[in-house]
Amino acid sequence: MARVKNVRIGVIVVSLGVALAVIALPSAATAATVADGPINLGSATPFGVLAGSAVTNTGPTIVNGELGVSPGTAISGFPPGTSGIVHPTDSVAQQAKADLLTAYNVAASLTPTTQGLGDLAGLSLTPGVYSGGELSLNGTLTLAGTATSVWVFQAASTLITGSASHVVLTGGASACNVFWKVGSSATLASATDFVGTVMAQQSITAVTGATVQGRLLASTGAVTLDTNVITTPTACADATGTLISSSDSPEVTSAAPTDATVGTPYSFTLVSSGTPAPSYVISSGALPAGLSLDSATGVISGTPTTAGTATFTVTASNEVGSPQNSIYSIATAAAAAAAAPAPAPSPVVLDVPAATLPNTGTNALPLVAVGAVLFVVGSVMITRRRAHRH
Repeated sequence: MARVKNVRIGVIVVSLGVALAVIALPSAATAATVADGPINLGSATPFGVLAGSAVTNTGPTIVNGELGVSPGTAISGFPPGTSGIVHPTDSVAQQAKADLLTAYNVAASLTPTTQGLGDLAGLSLTPGVYSGGELSLNGTLTLAGTATSVWVFQAASTLITGSASHVVLTGGASACNVFWKVGSSATLASATDFVGTVMAQQSITAVTGATVQGRLLASTGAVTLDTNVITTPTACADATGTLISSSDSPEVTSAAPTDATVGTPYSFTLVSSGTPAPSYVISSGALPAGLSLDSATGVISGTPTTAGTATFTVTASNEVGSPQNSIYSIATAAAAAAAAPAPAPSPVVLDVPAATLPNTGTNALPLVAVGAVLFVVGSVMITRRRAHRH
């Protein structure tokens, strides 16, 4: 009995030892790193554009945020582009690049909740970490969540969007909490409406008319822009995770623009709420030929030169919350045909007989003859008188 009892005790001790050993070992099914909040960008947070080698721009790009480059020094195209504070290889840009590297590595270390993705078009994704080799977007991607939801996308190589692709946020989701880690380079095609902070190991290109609610941050290469609007999110969660909300985001309240006429001066003012006052840009499409938009006042003015209907998107942004896109159309009518001038009246000719002028002068011939006779008679009489005296 004593032996049986000792065996039983031994079995129990062995079992406990195995259990403790198993508990001590890491579980292969548990992620070493999970996404438990937004990626901390550190001093890179206020940057709308940050590059390693150069920043180049074409056209009236608007960067609602700071702009910098390090260790490169080349920044070109500003103006006509505009931005917040520019940091050309200064200590601020250097520290931002260091913090970008840290943020990039954190994003790369997260364990994906879904792997093997390619084209994201047509998907509606809940918060999580999503990975793939070459990520693309040729259509619309929907991110459904709340203001504190976080999405991290991991592209092992490239991120490329198709023309007019869109990232749509629903349920109160915020551009503050969308991050794209790109192993090589990213390209946002024309008229793409993109959301999130792009952290590319190499370069980033935004083609004509692409807009970004987020940031374009390139570690080693260049950021190339062309008539873009990049708006850095500012209504984001603070370090404690408390959401900072704002009621001062821009909201376009304008009615539809009035119609125009070729050759007639035109003026229409876009109206928006929000503090500070928003700026405006045509983010896609174009105004009628002859018209232009004042980005500061929102006045569309000029003299149209071509009949037809122009459809365009106006983006209003004020660095608070997310910018608002509004689609408008202006119909331009042809100039009214000028009325033909009335023929000049024919001159009136009156059939009046020639008038006979009255004889207001004197016929001098008879008077001359009489005078001559008198002269002769007088002369004879004088001659005879003198002869008689002698």
